[in-house]
Amino acid sequence: MSGSLSIINATIFDGVNGDLVEGSVHVADGRITAVGGGAPADADRVLDARGRTVLPGLIDAHCHAYGIDLNMLSLESRPLSYVALAAAKRLAGALRRGFTTVRDPSGGDAGLDRAVREGLIPSPRYLWTGAALSQTGGHGDVRAADSDVCGCNAHTVEVVDGVDPLRVAVRDRLRRGAHAIKIMASGGVVSLTDPIRIPQYSPEEIRAVTSEAARRGSYVAAHAYSPEAIRHAVANGVRTIEHGNLLDADTASLMAAEGAFLVPTLAAYDAMDRRGDALGMPPVSQRKNREVLDAGRRAVELARAAGVRVGFGTDLMGVLEEEQLQGLRLQVEVDGVATALQSATSVNAALIGRDDLGRVAPGCVADLLIIDGNPFEDASVLWAGPANRTVVQAGTVVS
Repeated sequence: MSGSLSIINATIFDGVNGDLVEGSVHVADGRITAVGGGAPADADRVLDARGRTVLPGLIDAHCHAYGIDLNMLSLESRPLSYVALAAAKRLAGALRRGFTTVRDPSGGDAGLDRAVREGLIPSPRYLWTGAALSQTGGHGDVRAADSDVCGCNAHTVEVVDGVDPLRVAVRDRLRRGAHAIKIMASGGVVSLTDPIRIPQYSPEEIRAVTSEAARRGSYVAAHAYSPEAIRHAVANGVRTIEHGNLLDADTASLMAAEGAFLVPTLAAYDAMDRRGDALGMPPVSQRKNREVLDAGRRAVELARAAGVRVGFGTDLMGVLEEEQLQGLRLQVEVDGVATALQSATSVNAALIGRDDLGRVAPGCVADLLIIDGNPFEDASVLWAGPANRTVVQAGTVVS
């Protein structure tokens, strides 16, 4: 984080304003010191960005480092040492694509967090929740209906029932340094025994989780698809709704009134629809995926119409992680370039409580993405892949 960097002759998207500006970005000791003007004579490094665009480093608010397999039981039964090594590779890939911060809402732990902070592995800034909390028979219960095995390792999900056990689970995650808490508040696509629409956890159980998190200055993210599950979560204190594909207008209005965020994950459904057969997804999961696939785009439109703050996430499990940049394509198709980029930068920064991220402005952390071309003229440069981009993390060129 020491030293200085100047990026000159750039087209700049600041993460907030839709109008691009021409100029330079100056960095010292890991933070942006000025935007505009020429290169300081004493900059340690100067990058000429003529013909390129500087963006804030991208933020993926739903990225699973430990999500190394589409089969939840297989994932949970692997040794954590193996899962963590595979996670390191996934995080490095995300950084190369230009994601300088990721939020992991179903996995991670203090050990992986420490390895990232100490620079033992190349990684985006890593915000983790630990294993998501699920009720018995909920989205995080990995067992089939006729199975008596126990998915007990809890790398990404943990089955916890009852108010007092949930309080203990939340307190322990926050003790260990979790950024936020994740609950499963409705059925899901890859789980085998839970209908997608039915709300999960009782009001008392959800309030136990949200009150514990709030007292520590944290918040709760909820996996929820249906209007009834979303209302159930938001009414009991949940701050971010993950997925939300079956959202309706009335529920969107409630979210806006409560200040809740929507984190759409369009990339996951698109990828599973195209590749699920080849990857051996069970028929029940493929049916569930078709139910929510097209609805996800409409949910974003309804949320925006109601004034809900809409972030950006991908939720890609197993080999589907390589589709991460396609999430930008899908959100651009719904929102347009400027709004989609705001979601993946400044809106997500507000979601995680970091106003010094997601912007190209003096005082902000110098997490930057420099891409060939101008995405406002040709949006495809956003998802063209790592070869067309330079990634700067805290003022240091890392890719």
